[in-house]
Amino acid sequence: MSAGPDAGPAEGSDERPRDLPHDRAAALLGVIARSPFAQLMGLQIKIAGDEILATLPFDEKLIGNHVIRALHGGAIASFLELTATARVHLAADQPRQPKIIDITVDYLRQGKAENLYATARIVKLGRRMASVHAEAWQQERAKPVSVLTAHFLIGG
Repeated sequence: MSAGPDAGPAEGSDERPRDLPHDRAAALLGVIARSPFAQLMGLQIKIAGDEILATLPFDEKLIGNHVIRALHGGAIASFLELTATARVHLAADQPRQPKIIDITVDYLRQGKAENLYATARIVKLGRRMASVHAEAWQQERAKPVSVLTAHFLIGG
């Protein structure tokens, strides 16, 4: 499977999330657009159906090892965390931002000097906690660069 924009929601798609109120999706996109950290990273998020596709456009400032031109692990982890948080925010019918309880990132291969894509899925959504799995890839979705498992406190 190819990684580019064809790997997720279509550019300019007006498809509404099936299981999520449109106003929550629009509100989340607005929050991300105004977030200084998301702006610094260049984070882009598209929502279609019940899926989020996040893009971290390559930028030289994201390089952590200039010898092998590898993305910084912190940039990858932050990108996955933002993607997972966005997915929980959409799924949870709560006015507050989800709060991280714990997070684990596994680095599976080198992040090359190119765009990074990510998606997140809810593993379990309870009244007070959400469990999320996110993965980031570059060339092929079937070959993730890194994966994240996180638990979030929601509500209350």
